Formats: sequence, C-alpha cells, structure tokens
Amino acid sequence: MVAVITDGTAVLGLGDIGPDAALPVMEGKSILFKRFADIDAFPICINSKDPDEIVRTSSLILSSFGGVNLEDIAAPRCFEIERKLQEIADIPIFHDDQHGTAVIVLSGLLNALKVVGKKLPDVKIVMSGAGAAGTAICKFLMSAGARNVIMCDRGGAIYKGRTEHMNWAKEELAELTNPNGEKGSVADAMKGADVFLGLSGPGIIDQEMVKTMAPKAVIFAMANPTPEIYPDEAIAAGAAVVATGRSDFPNQINNCLGFPGIFRGALDVRASVINEEMKLAAAHALAGLVPENELRADRIITEVMDERVVPALAAAVAEAARRTGVARI
Repeated sequence: MVAVITDGTAVLGLGDIGPDAALPVMEGKSILFKRFADIDAFPICINSKDPDEIVRTSSLILSSFGGVNLEDIAAPRCFEIERKLQEIADIPIFHDDQHGTAVIVLSGLLNALKVVGKKLPDVKIVMSGAGAAGTAICKFLMSAGARNVIMCDRGGAIYKGRTEHMNWAKEELAELTNPNGEKGSVADAMKGADVFLGLSGPGIIDQEMVKTMAPKAVIFAMANPTPEIYPDEAIAAGAAVVATGRSDFPNQINNCLGFPGIFRGALDVRASVINEEMKLAAAHALAGLVPENELRADRIITEVMDERVVPALAAAVAEAARRTGVARI
C-alpha cells in the first residue's frame, strides 16, 4: 500500500487550498494508483505547513506502507520534506510533482529531439518555472546528459550572483545551470534556444519569442489549464514539435504515464528507494513505447490509456533497482 501525503499547499491549478480541500484530489490520486497499477493507496492530508511537523507525523505511520507518494506540497518546503523522510525511511519516498513529471518530460523530450534530429547534450534548453517540478526536471535533464539549461523565474534567468527572488533551492540551481551566465528575461534567454519547457503560467511566451528560437524548435507548454502558448500559435510561429499538459491536444505530458508503473516496479522488488537509475530506466522505457518508425511531430509520447505503459515501466524500474542494489527480493 502507498500513502498519498499532502499539506494542500500546491494543488495543480488551485494553489494553496489547504488539507481539507485537497482531500478529494488525494482520493483521486489513490484511485489512479488502483486503476492503472492495482496498487492500494490511502490519502493523508496533514494540517501543517511546518516541514519538521509533516516529517514527524508521516514518520510515525511509515510502517503501515510500502511507499510514500508526496503530492502537491509547495517548493522549497517539498525538497526538505522528501529528503528528511527518505533519510529515516526504508521505503521509497517519491514526490510525484517533482520526479514523476521529470520522467515524463525527459521521455517526451528524447523522442521530440529524434523527430527534429538533435541530441540532448547539444541543445540549449530554456525553462520557465523554478518550483518543484521545474527544479526536478532541470536536475533530471542534466543527469540524462543535458549541458546547457537556463532556468527562468519571475526575475528572469537564474545565474550565479543573482540576488533578487532567490532562495536556497534557486541558489543551488544557479551553481548547476546557465553555463554561459546569461542574464535577462525569459524572452532574452529564448533567443537561439532549441527547447522551451514551460512550468509556469498562461501566456508566458508569445509568437515573437518563438520566432527567435533556433530552427526546428521544441516547445513543451505544460501550464494547466491554460498553457504558456497554445500549440497552433507555437507551430504558426515556427515550432516543430509542441506538447502540453492537456488531453485535448497531441503529445500530452501527463504524470499518469509515470507514477503507477514506477511504484509498481519499486513495490514488486520491495525497493528501499526510487533512485536516479530507476527514474532514468522508466523514462527510457516510456520513450521506447513509441517506435522510431512511428515518431512524428504530433506523436512523441504514448497515450495515458495505453495498457503497455505500466508493465513496461515496472519491469524497467525493477531491473534498475536490482542492478543498483536497492531491491530486497
């Protein structure tokens, strides 16, 4: 059984609505665990914004579960909670808003780059949104081989030495990203970029900004329900591949493609953690479900209801767990 734990401070599309209002969302998440991976899950909504109190409360019930899915907890508090819980737990602690999203984004991006004939280590990637998902995606892409990632927030590009709108998590990003020290707005950063990844809000970019990107640009506009730019607008401005978080457009980036199979694989081998190798294995397995001869601009990732997804990811994750020594059976 998996615990779905939240404090209700960062619910998708709703923000800080508190634990009571977040309960139906956590119940929905629990249903998805059961529907897609036959995993029993239980929603737990904690009425506190104190990281230590949340960790303490969660730690007292860990023995009842085989894994923990942290959900809808605001950054940077979510980073501390996940780290502290994993330090004391011998079961996987997985913040899906971070790592589940990162797995799906990497999977889709690997295939999108194949469509446009580019390689991950060679492309310039601009990201908008330095919250939980954006931070995790940024680090995961670099783990997968990306070399030139520029993270932007409301203060523009994050770089070493920036002092406005910073916190410890952004300071860490400043050390890891933006190798050329680019400064300025999102629009400035996008000039010559091969990839734009949006995890921020509606209308953040426009057609004029897309036109300044490199040829055969890839855009993932993942803000919900209104993306950073609509697919038809991005394509009209020259983008070659566009993905969103919505089911009514092609190339949906949806966490339901990730967390059920990732947890199924981890639970099947009683893994003590979900490590980087397991997440990378999941991303490559998901990408592989669209054969290269079927890849095209409007099909870089498979559909949420594809019954192959959970078995493929579970097998890849379980194998990676055994290979890295965190499996117990």
